[in-house]
Amino acid sequence: MPLATLVGDAWEDYGLVDSGGGRKLERYGRYRFIRPEPQAMWQPALPQAEWDKADGEFVPASDEDGGGRWYYHRPVPAEGWPLGWREARFTASCTPFRHLGFFPDMAPVWDWLREQVADRADPAFLNLFGYTGVGSQALAAAGAAVTHVDASKKSVAQARENAALADMAERPIRWIVDDAGKFAAREVRRGRRYDAILLDPPKFGRGPNGERWQIEEGLAPLLADCRHLLDADSRALFLTVYAVRMSALAIGELLAQLFADLPGKVECGELAVREEARGLLLPTAIFARWSRHG
Repeated sequence: MPLATLVGDAWEDYGLVDSGGGRKLERYGRYRFIRPEPQAMWQPALPQAEWDKADGEFVPASDEDGGGRWYYHRPVPAEGWPLGWREARFTASCTPFRHLGFFPDMAPVWDWLREQVADRADPAFLNLFGYTGVGSQALAAAGAAVTHVDASKKSVAQARENAALADMAERPIRWIVDDAGKFAAREVRRGRRYDAILLDPPKFGRGPNGERWQIEEGLAPLLADCRHLLDADSRALFLTVYAVRMSALAIGELLAQLFADLPGKVECGELAVREEARGLLLPTAIFARWSRHG
């Protein structure tokens, strides 16, 4: 199976300014931040003076369990600040998890999914592990009826607030706090179908009732349920996987096996963001996708 690369370019409210030395310099609206990036093994393109203009930096802990903290060089709003992508609007903020409340490398994924359902009237879209809902907004703006599922009550509340910020509170979006695996299994029993599905699972997580999610154990059965939620008239499924010892080829072959009876094409590869300083591609995740149109 050949590997593909899906590249995200800068937009008005986000850009990967520079990277190198195990770090990356990004702009989020009017603020700039430095975050750790182990894959940036090269040297930065810009002089140190440009990096010194950053408003804050996330410094990881010394162990391998994640952790770390933000250090601010200038005042940054604790309550966050508004950003936009296409029709979507959302609040960015410096979270304890080193990201800023959304995942900008998903922008080309949102565009791709919109293209897949462009020929459908009122397509049904399922967003599993939907987090703060930018992907749900992206598909709702394209005319989809969206089912947004996340195990975190706080994240779903933020997603609803983001939708209101974008004047999408009245769009047909179902906001559901639930374990993604349990929800998908129930939808299969109900005989539901969707035109497109997005899965953006974490490596590890907990459901609202203490359910344990471990991607190596839960991914295959979840994808099998997602296959039952799609049919020969459905359009697409997109899966992203971050920070795991797993190959794009492995998840690609898994998807190809599960979707062998459907028309269309399975691809796998890497997500990447294009650096503004020199056009270098910084890999961020691996993915596998199925599309009816190939």
